[in-house]
Amino acid sequence: MLKEKKKHGGGAVGGLPISFVREVALLQRLEAFEHPNVVRLMDVLTLVFEHVDQDLRTHLDKGPPPGLPVEITKDLMHQFPRGLDFLHANCIVHRDLKPENILVTNGGTVKLAAFGLARIHSYQMALTPMVVTVWYRAPEVLLQSTYATPVDMWSVGCIFTEMFHRKPLFCGNSEADQLGKIFDLIGLPPEDDWTREVSLPQGAFSPRGPRPVQSVVPELEESGAQLLLEMLTFNPHKRISAFQALQQSYLHKGYVPCSPLLNTFILGSFFIQDKQNKQNK
Repeated sequence: MLKEKKKHGGGAVGGLPISFVREVALLQRLEAFEHPNVVRLMDVLTLVFEHVDQDLRTHLDKGPPPGLPVEITKDLMHQFPRGLDFLHANCIVHRDLKPENILVTNGGTVKLAAFGLARIHSYQMALTPMVVTVWYRAPEVLLQSTYATPVDMWSVGCIFTEMFHRKPLFCGNSEADQLGKIFDLIGLPPEDDWTREVSLPQGAFSPRGPRPVQSVVPELEESGAQLLLEMLTFNPHKRISAFQALQQSYLHKGYVPCSPLLNTFILGSFFIQDKQNKQNK
């Protein structure tokens, strides 16, 4: 099935929005690979994508509380880094990862989508700090420092926890408030990790120590908690990469691809939601 995305005028390149031009250029660059975890562009004139029934946000909202079962979360977490590793190996930073921009097919396949803010990255390139919804924004972006592919792994860490409880991990109402909520969990980073020439100095935040991640996501076993901590590492140079995440024991211990199970869960979620809607009428 296909999904059509209309163009809108008023952009900076031949009357087209720059995000439209960027999305076409990046997806055409990746087209020959046909990676299973990246949405495919089928036609350029009207941006015709392969059709996927729902995004992760819809999937989470329609499911029964509290959130996804551990087995399904682990299955999805196998696919996020796989898609990201492919993008990063091609020097592409997505820059806008959130549940609304991650598609999930009825067969349980994850598709990274919404490449309007993605960029081909080089270390000499200056990138704008105004990317990623603030709740999924990495500290280096919040501090208006330089950044690269590690920003995507921070977003994945935030999404990882959200799949368990259907609530964003850090819900700040500004950049400074978001940083404060981050430090409430991971602790105030040491001065050596604090980048110089950023918008806020370390002294702007009160000292505090880290909390166990199981206090936020008690369902996580120790290896899963360690993986989450490595994704939510303040220093981007020390943050785990997508390739490294794929090697972690949490994603392999007792793992069995469960796409049929996910499909059953999705159908069950629709049934529960439909039953609740009928009861409320």
